[in-house]
Amino acid sequence: MNNNMLSFMLVLAATSMLGACSAQDEAAPTGPLNAADTVAQVNKSEEEWREALPHMACFVLREKGTERAFSGEYWDNHEKGHYQCAGCGQALFDSDHKFESGTGWPSFFQPAEGSAVLEKEDESYGMRRVEVTCSACGGHLGHVFEDGPRPTGLRYCINSAALEFAPDSTSVKGVRYD
Repeated sequence: MNNNMLSFMLVLAATSMLGACSAQDEAAPTGPLNAADTVAQVNKSEEEWREALPHMACFVLREKGTERAFSGEYWDNHEKGHYQCAGCGQALFDSDHKFESGTGWPSFFQPAEGSAVLEKEDESYGMRRVEVTCSACGGHLGHVFEDGPRPTGLRYCINSAALEFAPDSTSVKGVRYD
């Protein structure tokens, strides 16, 4: 192996190790976020989040908590509009994509168009699930399961405390399914 090739391999190895060290979470995000999408990042200290958010929203968004089933504000909401992140205000879900799952949490079959949410493996509590987070502030929203309705077959099971509802006639668009 020549010196140029050896140098290249060392630089490549070092770069990949640095990338792994800078990851915020143990699992790399996957899902609706595309490489071409850009999202304004919201960075606050945990103390700033505690001061800015109500207790339950902070518990869910920052500590990955879960509200009790059928206790949240939006599980039975049927108004037209869109749901935003309670932490940063980013549009996350459209009311046209909400459905009755019977679980006691707001459920959606797809997120807003673009890069509204990130998905990553979650093996906490001895379960294998896919966590859903806000792509702008990193707040925990809930989980996504593969038992939803057509056209996606997905159920984004989201905590009401992680959401704010904006009733209006302008809805965020989702991916078009033929």
